[in-house]
Amino acid sequence: MAAPTIKLNNGLEIPVIGLGTWQSKPEEVTNAVEYALKEAGYRHIDCAWAYDNEKEVGEGIRRSGVPRSEIFVTSKLWCTHHHRVEEALDETLANLGTDYLDLYLVHWPIHLNPHGNHPKFPTRPDGSRDVLTDWPIRDTWAQMEAVLAKGKVRAIGVSNFSERILERDLLPHAKVVPAVNQVELHLYNPQLGLVEYLKSKGIVPQAYSPLGSTGSPLLQDETASALAQQYGLSTADVLLGYLVAKDIVTLPKSVTPARIKSNLEGALAAAKKLTKEDIAKLDGVAASGKQNRLIQPPWGVDLGFDNWPVRVQGQ
Repeated sequence: MAAPTIKLNNGLEIPVIGLGTWQSKPEEVTNAVEYALKEAGYRHIDCAWAYDNEKEVGEGIRRSGVPRSEIFVTSKLWCTHHHRVEEALDETLANLGTDYLDLYLVHWPIHLNPHGNHPKFPTRPDGSRDVLTDWPIRDTWAQMEAVLAKGKVRAIGVSNFSERILERDLLPHAKVVPAVNQVELHLYNPQLGLVEYLKSKGIVPQAYSPLGSTGSPLLQDETASALAQQYGLSTADVLLGYLVAKDIVTLPKSVTPARIKSNLEGALAAAKKLTKEDIAKLDGVAASGKQNRLIQPPWGVDLGFDNWPVRVQGQ
């Protein structure tokens, strides 16, 4: 079963459901990607250099036998690479075994010290993250625009960017408006204002962690579970379909074949069955006291998001 697509602001079509690969172990992700493409009907794989499994994702793509031209592949520029975008992209392309990406994202609006004490998460002597606070994100974006112009990627976008950072630091300097913004979106962190803002700018919202993360309370939510029971669906179907019905590209992660399959089929079934009233009810769940942002790395920098207090390492 193939997912329907959403048109990006440059005319490219992106499948509304993709396989997430964050926290998928390298030895498991090859099989997961192969199964998703070959057996379950996925045509969209979301990966990143920082996930440490791009080579294995690439192997899964090759083993699937699905032509590269039929697969929408996304990867992301890591925080220690903002000063050398093309070089970082070339490494990702080599890892994946492809000569282009469909979408390349700036993973976070943060440049970590590229000459620090760790290739991924450099820290200062006090243990806090070694962020280069004077690096303008527009300098990163200009390099993203350059690799787009070279044809190495078919679209460029951002991830974990708030409305404030887009409005103040990126869009005034951008020649190319980001095609997407991939952020944490789910029942308990719907970010309704941000989603509305993105759509007003022609930026497609993408949802990572749409089911929450490991041990998340979302699958026990009473409102979602009641709707699932009403429509003969699982609670996971409702959680995913809720986002798909709002034209949010949704990226559930799994390495279990049955779940990979049901995430796609169940999300599409739920998106068709949920009414406007159901969506409005689900939109109100977080505001009723269940707001919960699950992914909050201790950057020690105010990224401009609601419901995200600034913390530093160890607090």
